[in-house]
Amino acid sequence: ALALAQSRPIEIISVDSALVYRGMDIGTAKPSAEELASCPHHLIDIIEPTQTYSAAQFATDAALLIAQIHARGNLPVLVGGTMLYVKALLEPLTELPESNAVIRAEIDIQAKQHGWAYLHAQLAQFDPITAERLKPTDAQRINRAIEIYRISGKPMSQWWAEDTRTHSLPFAPILTALIPEPRSVLH
Repeated sequence: ALALAQSRPIEIISVDSALVYRGMDIGTAKPSAEELASCPHHLIDIIEPTQTYSAAQFATDAALLIAQIHARGNLPVLVGGTMLYVKALLEPLTELPESNAVIRAEIDIQAKQHGWAYLHAQLAQFDPITAERLKPTDAQRINRAIEIYRISGKPMSQWWAEDTRTHSLPFAPILTALIPEPRSVLH
């Protein structure tokens, strides 16, 4: 993207779930000060590590930035590897209840007492469709599915089934992935 910026009027939009956080400069491949100065960058260092940032928020922010960058006559180039963010931008995410820290903490306590496999079995009782697609070790997704049910009384699979929104983008994305072979180069 930086090489492209030398010959084209581009602005980079970060598609990285770690780069949004201020102060998280180690282990994140955050662009250097020189790289940041070489062309406009967006969605880097925008919130504190104590705050949350979701894929849905990214989709909203990125769509707005894309429109603004186009209005300036520049080309938005989205760079990064958080594919959930890409998916959220290209396809609408199901609107789910907002997270509830108290309920999440209660679920975590239950997990410590009984284990995630136990909670996965509990999930299968009220939402077998979601449980079927999750591994019993997928703590984050099991927690969220149970949380949604406890907040709304409705299983996650029902939320998905009832979501009939369609999504059309006001632009035609060109998706490119750099996948080096051998994989050891990537690692």
